[in-house]
Amino acid sequence: MTFFTHYTNLALIAVFLVSGAMLLWPMRNRVRGLSAAEATQLINRRNAAVIDMRDADAFARGHLPAARRVDAKGDLPARIAQLVKNKKTPILLVCQRGILAARVQKSVQGAGFAEVSVLAGGMNAWQQANMPVVKGGNGKAGGAQK
Repeated sequence: MTFFTHYTNLALIAVFLVSGAMLLWPMRNRVRGLSAAEATQLINRRNAAVIDMRDADAFARGHLPAARRVDAKGDLPARIAQLVKNKKTPILLVCQRGILAARVQKSVQGAGFAEVSVLAGGMNAWQQANMPVVKGGNGKAGGAQK
């Protein structure tokens, strides 16, 4: 019991706790995206709106079924609001690697959408999981591409 009362040991314990807290601090803001299987469940069970933020060429090379392409430039939350009228509809944001979608997630939530998710790993992860991909489509912003 004297271990906890000695002042040098207390200092070491304090340093240990502070360093542990500093290691965990970046994790609190980390976005946890949905896996391909979780995204499929969200789409099938809850009729999530799939928003693809890649350019038209990448979209034409392959996209999720029922995905709608929205150009990532400009006011993305306003463009999504034009496509998804009900703010309670779940939204799945998709980009190539999941990085852009993770950055945009908070701004879309800030626009009043209740549930905004990100496809972890983006289209790369979707294709690696051998999930269905639809090719073609003109990639016009706002249009449903099947």
